[in-house]
Amino acid sequence: MPSYTAPQKDILFLLKEVLNIDEVLDFQYFKDVDMDLVEPIISEAAKITEQEIQPLNQPGDQQGCSFKDGIVTTPKGFKEAYQAFVDGGWMSLNSSPEFGGQGLPKMLQVALDEMLTSANVSFSLYAVLSQGAAHALQDHGSDLLKDKFLHKLVSGEFTGTMCLTEAHCGTDLGLLRTKATKINDGSYSITGTKIFITSGEHDLTDNIIHMVLARLPDAPKGVKGISMFLVPKFLVHDDGSLGERNGVYCGSIEHKMGIKASSTCVMNFDNAKGYLIGEANKGMQTMFSMMNIERINIGLEGLGLSEVSYQNALAYAKDRLQSRSLTGAKYPDKQADPLLVHPDVRRMLLTMKAYNEGNRALALFAARLVDTSKHHPDAKQRELADNLMAIITPVIKAFFTDTGFECTNLGLQVFGGHGYISEWGMEQFVRDARIAQIYEGANGIQALDLVKRKLVMNEGVFLNQLTEIMSAFITACHDKTELNEFVAPLESYLKTLVDVSYWIINQAQTHPNVVGSSATDYLKLLGLVILGFMWLKIVAVASKKQEQDNFYKGKILTARFYFKKLLPEVNTLKEKIMAGADSLMDMDEDLF
Repeated sequence: MPSYTAPQKDILFLLKEVLNIDEVLDFQYFKDVDMDLVEPIISEAAKITEQEIQPLNQPGDQQGCSFKDGIVTTPKGFKEAYQAFVDGGWMSLNSSPEFGGQGLPKMLQVALDEMLTSANVSFSLYAVLSQGAAHALQDHGSDLLKDKFLHKLVSGEFTGTMCLTEAHCGTDLGLLRTKATKINDGSYSITGTKIFITSGEHDLTDNIIHMVLARLPDAPKGVKGISMFLVPKFLVHDDGSLGERNGVYCGSIEHKMGIKASSTCVMNFDNAKGYLIGEANKGMQTMFSMMNIERINIGLEGLGLSEVSYQNALAYAKDRLQSRSLTGAKYPDKQADPLLVHPDVRRMLLTMKAYNEGNRALALFAARLVDTSKHHPDAKQRELADNLMAIITPVIKAFFTDTGFECTNLGLQVFGGHGYISEWGMEQFVRDARIAQIYEGANGIQALDLVKRKLVMNEGVFLNQLTEIMSAFITACHDKTELNEFVAPLESYLKTLVDVSYWIINQAQTHPNVVGSSATDYLKLLGLVILGFMWLKIVAVASKKQEQDNFYKGKILTARFYFKKLLPEVNTLKEKIMAGADSLMDMDEDLF
């Protein structure tokens, strides 16, 4: 069975030394949160994820969820672990104290969520979907609905879902057919079927709150005619007690490649009572309150699974004896040398390590932006943080899950044939990682959103704000000779990013297919450069302390690998992007 140890030291290094969480705690909103709380929170999060949730991961995958007569049963131990998670207050970490939350920074929530996905990604899905539902309700729900539902969503007494997808419409939500009809008491009758609904039915809580996209009778066609409704599994009385069962039932659960302990449901709504969230026909805007939260969480799945895969692959590479080093025996007293002496094994492990630690820094950097956008006293700083998150969110979702899948594959490869065998657990990480590139907006759609909306339609404004921050930091590092090997290359790659970006903006006016043909490559190029920026921030701190602790020396060596072996892919991506769309679009359909 694979093991997992939360990377507490790295998380605390990033929070305290690189990203300065103390500056966030100076915001008035966090006046009751002390720096002395940061380390104990990370420590306790590590304990519950390592000791109570991770041991359920492989057994949960083997057992899976079961479905009978409309009832979904989660694997053995999940219900008890979920209750321990709720009792420990982990569901309410980042939520507003007004609704029973602890009001802690998003930076700490992201740290917890990474640990949770490393420990057991199926288990994590029951928790993180509720975060999105709670945010949508808090941002757009009426006071009456907040009073009735939000406190229990925040505490974890209820869980939440996102009910968007239908059999005939995945990405194109304008095609959805679920209907909503207003009834006499001001609520709505919801009828339709949704598919691929994560946590749509389970036995962890007594009630489930579904956030459902549906269409009113007189609604405009397409996405402009979509509204969002809150539909509880059980109706709730004014005193908070549960009432009668609502007209929403699970029709079946999916049998899947991975995340088998997460219930993925077909949900049937048959004149179910629902309540409008936000304005009528404005459901897409309301949905993004959930979707943007979930896209960060899904990105963390890629990071979390890559981290646990790396830990197990590294342990195996140190222990497994296989052949001799190319430069002569390193362990002559043994029959063979460990796998770790071989350059190609090191290539795989360092690729995983460099992406994991860079992605972790970017995830926490993004969390700091979320905290800033909500709580900074300066409105201009809040707006800037919002703009930066607009361009970084699709990168976190797509880049993290692409590199996560790549790295879990590398982890399996380190094990060789044993990695393909279930008992070692490495193949489960690959299976679990694959879905993250698909749901909450497939990665190709994330890339298209980035290029079309956040770059071309925005005329590069958000990009300029991001590159100005990166450029300013690079300039500030010019006089630090110990950083020269990182500063000069990053400066060059940043210029490449800007040049390619404006080439796309200009081409898009006359060659619209350039947007689609360049999108995936552009997102990766942007992700690589932003990670270069993160690594420069890391080594700027580590270079001052490398004599104190090998931890800091390891940071510099990992950054060197990233800059020499991974970041140069920017040049190849530039060539692919600027080759245009003709080679994709010139072939007639009957020649495929």
